[in-house]
Amino acid sequence: MGETTADDLFESKVAELRELYHSLRDEMRRKWDRDLPLEELLFDRWERAKHLGFGEGTSIFHNSYVYGKVIVGRETWIGPFTFLDGSGGLEIGDHCNISAGVQIYTHSTVKRAVSGGKAEPERAPVKIGNCCYIAPGVIISKGVTIGDHAVIGASAFVNRDIPAFSVGVGVPCRVTGKVELNEAGEVSITYQERSKRMY
Repeated sequence: MGETTADDLFESKVAELRELYHSLRDEMRRKWDRDLPLEELLFDRWERAKHLGFGEGTSIFHNSYVYGKVIVGRETWIGPFTFLDGSGGLEIGDHCNISAGVQIYTHSTVKRAVSGGKAEPERAPVKIGNCCYIAPGVIISKGVTIGDHAVIGASAFVNRDIPAFSVGVGVPCRVTGKVELNEAGEVSITYQERSKRMY
């Protein structure tokens, strides 16, 4: 009987990993009707959020990047492929939805780049209030505050403050509507006529 080579051991481990992947994939499909990459099947989104010190019930996907000081409240969902830059201070409230592909920056290296490295990076905090919906692909720039119950539309570039109970869309993001919430928790979103929009 020959010795086990490194290649044999590698192939054995790959076979075990494939078997585990197929088992986890099938269970996820059966239970939740989803098909996810291996790392999302292996890691617990709620455990990661807890490890980062985020609030109770918050979850963050394994393939999200977190830099610096990031504070997140309770029951917030942070989707896949998100980038949370807390190098200038980032705070996200309770019951928020930070959708897939959202990028939140609290620093800028524009002046450093164009000065040939002579200027320092600029930093300013970002604050997102409670009960906000940040749609897929949104980019939020340093120094921005988004008020409670705000909705930011897909692929917007937010480089100015957005008031509470507002709908903001576009590049750059502008307020185009409002969120209304009654005591029963029913939500209505209304949009302003183009001539009456707040710029």
